[in-house]
Amino acid sequence: MKFKQLSLGLGLLLSLSTTQAFADWSLVNSQSQLNFLSTKKSQVTELHKFNQLSGKVSDLGQVEIQIDLNSVDTQIPIRNQRMQEFLFETTKFATAELTAQLKPALLKSLALGSAEQISLKAELNLHGHKQNIDVQAIVFKQANNDLKVISTQPILLQASQFDLVNGLNKLQELAGLPSITYTVPVTFSLEFKAD
Repeated sequence: MKFKQLSLGLGLLLSLSTTQAFADWSLVNSQSQLNFLSTKKSQVTELHKFNQLSGKVSDLGQVEIQIDLNSVDTQIPIRNQRMQEFLFETTKFATAELTAQLKPALLKSLALGSAEQISLKAELNLHGHKQNIDVQAIVFKQANNDLKVISTQPILLQASQFDLVNGLNKLQELAGLPSITYTVPVTFSLEFKAD
């Protein structure tokens, strides 16, 4: 009888740990950040962010992130509005989407409470244009099986690759600025809760 109970208990434990190891994860917007920098007048750099993110990581390592471009937050309402209208053209392109593939073995082998650095190619679909980008990050698997993914290097986006140069020129004209740079550094800290 004791042997049967022990076998049942071990079976249940193994089943729970397997479920945990092969879970999907959903992005927690309130615990996540996506920031980008803009530089004007050659030397004035400002920090901006997006307030609405969603996404998933599957147990097979498929990553999908959606960025609501209408949630751009520059701390200046008129600038937010101008970015939505003239830069991102959110009436036509309301969201940006990033997709990537993590190695499934990484998610399965990463012990609770441990971390690993990753380097991967991702595809960014922004303003109707798709480009491959290099992502350097660290993945933490927290004690509750949630994931945290934090960039270790900024991603440098070129405005010309996403047909955003005309929009930046329009922003420069409206704000009466001598210059706005066309290279935009992006950083992120993303929290994913196990489903």
